[in-house]
Amino acid sequence: MNTQRKFIRAILFFTSLAIFSAHAEFTATNQLAPGIIYFSETRTNPPTRLFVAEIDLKNPKSHVRVAPGGADPDGAGKWQTTLMIPTEIARREKFNLVVNGDFFEANNVKDAEGKASGYRVGQSALVVGSAMTDGKTWSVSAAARPCLIVHTNHTVTIETIQNPPADDWEVISGNTLLIKDGVDVAPAVKTRHPRTVVGLDAAGTKLIILVVDGRKPGIAVGMSYAELAQEMRQLGCQQALNLDGGGSSVMAIRDETSGNMKILNAPTDGRERSVANVLGITVDK
Repeated sequence: MNTQRKFIRAILFFTSLAIFSAHAEFTATNQLAPGIIYFSETRTNPPTRLFVAEIDLKNPKSHVRVAPGGADPDGAGKWQTTLMIPTEIARREKFNLVVNGDFFEANNVKDAEGKASGYRVGQSALVVGSAMTDGKTWSVSAAARPCLIVHTNHTVTIETIQNPPADDWEVISGNTLLIKDGVDVAPAVKTRHPRTVVGLDAAGTKLIILVVDGRKPGIAVGMSYAELAQEMRQLGCQQALNLDGGGSSVMAIRDETSGNMKILNAPTDGRERSVANVLGITVDK
């Protein structure tokens, strides 16, 4: 009887694997630089396109950094930075990989997509959450928000904070936790959108970055918060938070031969959107 049950389970497993494989297409896993691998996946039910990067935080040559756009336009005034496209920030900071960062507000801009998008390089901007770059706090959130934090001892955590404490080195904020201590805490919002998500494994030694295309009927519908949480758990995350998404969602990598940045996904504006800050990964040579 036990043998029969094992046989039936094996049949069910391989049948389900075959069904899943028929609806998903993977790219090969690529090594971008020592300690950074990435791949993409396309699914048909529902139409989904996702891009995943995994960073080995144990690699002493890997650095997780937060970078604002352009210069502070008004000193002690309301605005903190100016909008800049992520690949330009990445070139300036010599990032190997870059994704968009926190939710942000830009001066005299109403959110829209495509040709109607009002986000332009050089516009005065501020991020919604807390932000720190190389030990310098340049934004403090009005209320506690979930953040990806790089500490001065090089450990990386996901915590809900308002004002970055003294032992933080890099801080970037999102709007909601998706996974906390291995438990799905995603908000019950079913709407699907393009997304950018970061997560950590149980040991805190792997940073997982997920970018999901969306708002492209028949090609990529995006993901809900619940779907993001499920995806990140399957990728091995014990902690995960949602960064800015929509037209801002982008993942780009550096071509080591040419030095140019290459955008992997398809942003909904038809081009990368100018943003207030980014999350970047650098690997020392």
